[in-house]
Amino acid sequence: MDVTTRTGRIERVSGPVVHITGLTGAVRFEYVEVGDEHLPGEIISITRHRAVAQLYEYSGGLSVGEPAWGAGRPLSIELGPGLLGGIYDGLLRPLDDAGQFLDRRGLARPTTTEHDFRPLASEGSHIRQGEALGSLATTSGIEHLVLVPPGVGGRLDQIAEAGTHSSAATIARIDGTPVAMTSQWPIRRARPFSVRRGDREPFVTGQRVLDILAPIARGGSATVIGGFGEGKTVLLEQLAKWGDADIIIFVGCGERGNELADLIDELSQLVDPRTSRRLLERTVILANTSNMPVMAREASIYTAITVAEYFRDMGHHAVIIADSTSRWAEARRELASRTGAIPAEQGYPADLPSSLSSFYQRAGRVTTLAERDGTVTIVTSVSPPGGDVTEPVAAHTQRFVEAVWALDRDLAYARHYPAISWRRSFSRDIDSVGHWHAANGDPEWALRRDRLLAVLNEAERLQGIADLVGLSGLPTEERLTLLSASLIGRTILQQSALSRNDASCSIAKQAALVEAVLAVHDAAAALGRSGVPASVIEGVDFGPLIRAKDDTAADDAPAVRRMTSDLLASLNRLAP
Repeated sequence: MDVTTRTGRIERVSGPVVHITGLTGAVRFEYVEVGDEHLPGEIISITRHRAVAQLYEYSGGLSVGEPAWGAGRPLSIELGPGLLGGIYDGLLRPLDDAGQFLDRRGLARPTTTEHDFRPLASEGSHIRQGEALGSLATTSGIEHLVLVPPGVGGRLDQIAEAGTHSSAATIARIDGTPVAMTSQWPIRRARPFSVRRGDREPFVTGQRVLDILAPIARGGSATVIGGFGEGKTVLLEQLAKWGDADIIIFVGCGERGNELADLIDELSQLVDPRTSRRLLERTVILANTSNMPVMAREASIYTAITVAEYFRDMGHHAVIIADSTSRWAEARRELASRTGAIPAEQGYPADLPSSLSSFYQRAGRVTTLAERDGTVTIVTSVSPPGGDVTEPVAAHTQRFVEAVWALDRDLAYARHYPAISWRRSFSRDIDSVGHWHAANGDPEWALRRDRLLAVLNEAERLQGIADLVGLSGLPTEERLTLLSASLIGRTILQQSALSRNDASCSIAKQAALVEAVLAVHDAAAALGRSGVPASVIEGVDFGPLIRAKDDTAADDAPAVRRMTSDLLASLNRLAP
């Protein structure tokens, strides 16, 4: 419906919240344009005589009595070719370049672009929703399919010939319905699929502490909880670069402008390990800084998940990296205070848990409408004030995600990176990931993980005793447990983002390193039981084990096993 067909008038302006009278037939979440400059917004509540709208632009200059128009549809974004490699705001409006944000008014749409189209369907055939009409040439190595929109199907009356076509041009007609390369979709409505799949496979991050101790599955969700200076941004960059995803949607939500500009600049310089081209070529960046309209920040995560579902429907594996949902929740709190909603915990709206839940539930592995396999994985960050993980955003987020990756300030200050606390991190995907490893040639994966945790837990208990009586006051077995825990920390849990060999670690090398540490632990324990003093075992040079992660390539598991054999031989020579 054209936005000029239903008109009301501004009755009151309160920051980004506008009260409108005379807008007949208004419904909640309807898209509106307000004022002479047609500022975009959404209706968030309705009373008998007025509608209340939130604006996604600075409302300075709006006056009582100016017109407001209802569109008769929800807030939607335009999905189509050319998204990859772009930088956009929270409503998917393109920005000039990294760090240079446009001061635009109104809901400007992306400009029309030209693309090489190759048809994949034949005229006269019966085609259903979600099927591919054609493919577009890209430089990113990612196949971009033009799909039949949801709700459309039937006889393919016409399809464009191979060649260059405008993104706005009609490329097909299905039972008289025109279909273009681009389409619109409401950001708050999940795109349909055929079946949500229950079979899971791991989302490999390349970070050992995550993949071994707190893994998630493709189509799962995780959150990084940590404060300033604990390495959150570097960890998210590592996940973007090395995570096992085809498409990356990075959301900078409410961060400082200079920090986000620096981050975008770093992302634009990263080399894609898959293609050796720029990583940005298969990335969509949504930039919403703290000085941009607060309501656009609120919409940005819904925009991100809609873009991810769009690529999921093509059969791709998409990951959303959102930094941070704390700022998104603060935007919702500001909106609630301006609308007079009854505040709940710490002033956040009472519907905060349901809003978080509905967002994370849009992650998943699905069979699409055209029987493709696609996934959307969500990784967010939460920055609780003062590191208080019991505050509402952190507490509710932990309820709805499959994994929590908790950062530790003491580890960060000790330059132990990634500063992930194995004590406070957890995953609900352990069983499904373990089953996948067992079905793919590694039935011992879950057992090795349990053994690692057992050593770490026992060492934590013993450390308190050692602090009281001294290391020399402990029995040999307990001293060797502390030695093994130290080796686990330095070999498995620590990982350098700056190391050519250790920035990422393949599943095979992860398994080889864990096997090495456990084998050394068992050999040392056997020596201790045979009467070899703990001080003698502690004097062995374990440097080759600790350096193995840096001295061997990211996927060179055989080299790790050779190093392990040499080290075990050295230990065996200590036997009486």
